[in-house]
Amino acid sequence: MIIFGTKGYLYQLAILTLVCGQCGNPSAHTLRKRVTKFTLFFVPLFPISTKYATQCTFCGAEQKVTGEQAEQLQAQALSGGQGGQQSYGQPQQPYRS
Repeated sequence: MIIFGTKGYLYQLAILTLVCGQCGNPSAHTLRKRVTKFTLFFVPLFPISTKYATQCTFCGAEQKVTGEQAEQLQAQALSGGQGGQQSYGQPQQPYRS
């Protein structure tokens, strides 16, 4: 018997101050990376899907972003950004869903 499947991991990469496209408020947005890994006997082996998104902390709206956009936003957060944006430390440990 072979047991296989997938497991999802959620990483918070950065927190940025952006204007929300949904509610129009300048608020904190979390930049998140969602990785799905193939598992064999409950051991994660390799990633099969990687997706990036930002989520508004004011209204909860989520917007998908590309890998390139995510890298730019993360670099912007680490450099301090424009208009008083701040970096809120290093990425956190993964949240396992």
